[in-house]
Amino acid sequence: MTLTTAEADKLLADHFAPWVLALGLSTAETGERHAVLRLPWSDRLAREGGGLSGQALMAAADTACVVAISAANGGFGPMTTVQQSTSFQRAVVDRDVLVHARITKLGRRIAFLDITLTAEGADEPAAHATAVYALG
Repeated sequence: MTLTTAEADKLLADHFAPWVLALGLSTAETGERHAVLRLPWSDRLAREGGGLSGQALMAAADTACVVAISAANGGFGPMTTVQQSTSFQRAVVDRDVLVHARITKLGRRIAFLDITLTAEGADEPAAHATAVYALG
């Protein structure tokens, strides 16, 4: 009942605002209870000092959650973010970020997710987030 990466990329193109699409996110992997998106490095997303902005990382985490829930449900449906909390652990400079969203609980009306954001090739995450979504 999951989505292919091509179906997930189409979901991104069909359901997200132009400013989210401008992040350049692509789907690297989907599964029954997770999704991995790639956030490509861009100087446009860097803040003063050269690190990738927290806003870009949070938007990528939020978007990965929608893809993970859609994969678990076999397609996109109405949902909204109820809560997102992000802890930034280290800067990302000049590297893509892999955004791994994992569903920890999926109910009929609510979903809970754990998101890890790791610079490509790094051993430790750059950020960690949790999110809650209302479904339907």
